Amino acid sequence: MLRPRERKVKILATLGPASSSPEMIRALMEAGADAFRINMSHGSQAEKAKLVDAIRSLEKAKHRPTTILFDLQGPKLRVGKFKNGSAELVNGHMFILDRKKDLGDATRVELPHPELFEAVKKDTRLLIDDGKVRLRVVGVEKDQIAAVVEVGGKVSNNKGVNVPDVLVPIPALTKKDREDLKFALEQGADFIALSFVQRPEDVAEARELVGDSAALLAKIEKPQAIDRLGEILELADAVMVARGDLGVELPPEGVPPLQNKIVAAARQAGKPVVVATQMLESMIVSPTPTRAEVSDVANAIYEGADAVMLSAESAAGAFPVEAVAMMDKIGRSVEADPVYSARIHFTETPAEATTADALSESAAQIVKIIDARAMACYTASGSTARRIARERAQVPTLAMTASMKVARRLGLQWGVHAVHTRDVNNFEEMVGKAKRMVLRHHLANAGDSVLIMAGVPFKTSGSTNVIHVVKIVGDELETYSAEG
Repeated sequence: MLRPRERKVKILATLGPASSSPEMIRALMEAGADAFRINMSHGSQAEKAKLVDAIRSLEKAKHRPTTILFDLQGPKLRVGKFKNGSAELVNGHMFILDRKKDLGDATRVELPHPELFEAVKKDTRLLIDDGKVRLRVVGVEKDQIAAVVEVGGKVSNNKGVNVPDVLVPIPALTKKDREDLKFALEQGADFIALSFVQRPEDVAEARELVGDSAALLAKIEKPQAIDRLGEILELADAVMVARGDLGVELPPEGVPPLQNKIVAAARQAGKPVVVATQMLESMIVSPTPTRAEVSDVANAIYEGADAVMLSAESAAGAFPVEAVAMMDKIGRSVEADPVYSARIHFTETPAEATTADALSESAAQIVKIIDARAMACYTASGSTARRIARERAQVPTLAMTASMKVARRLGLQWGVHAVHTRDVNNFEEMVGKAKRMVLRHHLANAGDSVLIMAGVPFKTSGSTNVIHVVKIVGDELETYSAEG
């Protein structure tokens, strides 16, 4: 059994060619990975099924509910193909994007997305190959878009196109995404990450297909999504600050304020928020990160992010285990900073007018006043644990649930260590089990106070209405030892 982490922020590690073996997945978990991302943009479904099998086998061996997030590719806007495989676009020259199937050259290329011909307008920017080449529209006709090259360069076959200035009228789920979604649900996905989310309707569409089979994480990578962030948060179970595409469609200096805004909005909504992309980018080829990258990860943690994510660093880099271990060290270092608690509470999270919110806010104050060592809660749906996490109390939370599905979904929740256990039937059994569990999971020792939250009647979702403080005494250690 792995001990609870010595940090509260979670680490989401992407699996790929460098980390696809059961041995490497085990090494990543032991180095600090709390959850695993399976990227459906690359590889076959058969390869992904093997990753799931390896994670679930490890989960069983380590007695640790483990979160699996399937990341759908989403629609990709791309140019067509060129006569010689590529063309050099020159600053100040005109360039045409049209609907002709002919191979392109330095003056024109096919744009196989009819929706764009109605969406773009004069002065709309078109960013090709992650913004390396930049065009500005000067005229639009039924079958062609005329643009001037503002930043030239080489464009090769099927390079991506970003259109940051307009709401692109295409669905967030492609045919491939729907097939991958069906596969992910068959594999028991805990989270489905939606790419290209522009509006709440994109999340609603996915919700109809997913139901309650998995939680939905909306990737915020389009500027249009920011305008309706509150509505998206209402429908999604979690969000991700996907800085890759955000950084393409926005000027670099515009990304940090938006990251802060998204993290704050998610925390106020009580939804997990993941910060992702290029966090330790240099560790793809180097065993150590740059100081700037360390500061970047630390800043996300100081902001109060629930999780930080590794992409190519763990999926395709030369040092995947070292990247996870470094992120773990950064998390523990930041959380040991005396000013950390004050920093993460810069974001106000006012309680809603509910019993559960009132008790969660009170519990965070109680553990601080009485210097409790840990919090423990019983949860049927995960809601109690999420509300506790929203308060960012400076002690770990042991979330006990009879549902393995719920335990796995809590893997992206700040400060929560979830365990799958049999339910309780009465108050005395609840207290006894909570004491044994905090001892078993090394969250408390003799003499420590522990705060317990639960709902009475038991086994009822959304009924949190009890706070109970207990002290661990010596004979309970003996009882725990005897029971094993």
